[in-house]
Order: sequence, then structure tokens, then C-alpha cells
Amino acid sequence: MRLAELSERSGVATATIKYYLREGLLPPGRRVTATQSEYGEEHLRRLRFVRALIQVGKVPVATAREVLAAVEDDSLNQHMRLGAATFALPHGPDPDEDDPATGTARREVDGLMAELGWSHGGEKYGPSPAYRMLVTAVAALTRLGYPSSARHLAPYARLAAQQAVHDLDLVETYDTPLEQAAAAVTLTVLYEPVLLSLRRLAEAEESRRRFGVE
Repeated sequence: MRLAELSERSGVATATIKYYLREGLLPPGRRVTATQSEYGEEHLRRLRFVRALIQVGKVPVATAREVLAAVEDDSLNQHMRLGAATFALPHGPDPDEDDPATGTARREVDGLMAELGWSHGGEKYGPSPAYRMLVTAVAALTRLGYPSSARHLAPYARLAAQQAVHDLDLVETYDTPLEQAAAAVTLTVLYEPVLLSLRRLAEAEESRRRFGVE
């Protein structure tokens, strides 16, 4: 396919595709004339992944290049490939190690994860961004005096585990590791506001059921 068709099928503007080519995020096409190249399905799959990282996930170009290298590294298993993709996404602030509430929060989060048999993720590079973000959030709850013990967090974690099964079932419907990584990034970013909205709607409905006037 020519550049115009690649743009149409991917939903990415031709000028943006040319930029990705210059930055090495897409390999060159097969030269057919002095001014035109031809692109294949692999270009389309890679372009969709780049779009997921940069346009949806707001990942910097330099980081996207590193993630691409990891996702296309045949020596890595699919767990590590998906981890490289999702770890690159922007996350909340890291814990404030000078805050006494952080130590309390970390103990509760570690206790919860031990109870569930979960790892901290990021075995090679240390605790995952999601783990650090959770510690930060629990520390804020602790400071404000709201329930934040492992016992209080456990029901939320079990619901999240059920959601994770559904998420990965959906990711596995895509054929190639690159497509699966693109789906993991896109669904992580785009489903988070969906989940937040559904939770708020459900809470409003439960409040109406408990407290509302018939």
C-alpha cells in the first residue's frame, strides 16, 4: 500500500507518519520509485501501536522507541512485552518517602499483596509504577483518617482481579504480540474513564436505592 492508503487505514495523518519514519518509529517502506515507497501489513500494525503509545498513552517519542524495541524483542516473553508497554504509560506521583504515612501505607499494601499472592511487578526494574501509585494513594487515605488497611482494600483488589481476567481475555483476541501490546495500552488508557464512570453511576444507583425517596 502507498502512504495515502496507510494513512487512511491507520487513521494517522500522512505528515505524522513521515515524522514517525524520520524518528525511526517506523521502518522505511519498499522503494518503488524515486519519490514513493510501498508499505505492508506489518507497517500498519506497528503504526497502530505507535499511535496507541504516543497519541493515546501520551508517551514521549524516545520512550516509545524503547518500548517498541522491548515489544519486538523475541527473547522476551509476552508478559514482559506487555509490561514494557503498560509501564511506559504516565502514572501518578511516587510516594513521599519523608511522609510517615508512606511507611504505614506500604506495610498495608505489601500485606494485601502477600495475602493475594501478587508480586510488585517489575521484577527486573523494581516495584512497578502501579504499585508505587497505590502506595501514594493509600498514604493519602491514611493521612486523612479514612479506611486504608489491607482488610479494607481486599474487596477492591478482588474485583480488580476479575477485571484483569476480562482485560487479558480481550487482549488475547488480537493476533500478534505487537497488536496485543497496542491493545493493552489503548484499553488501559481508554477503559479507565469508562470504569470510573461506571463506578460513579453504580454508587449513585446504590445511594438512590438506600436513601432515595420512592
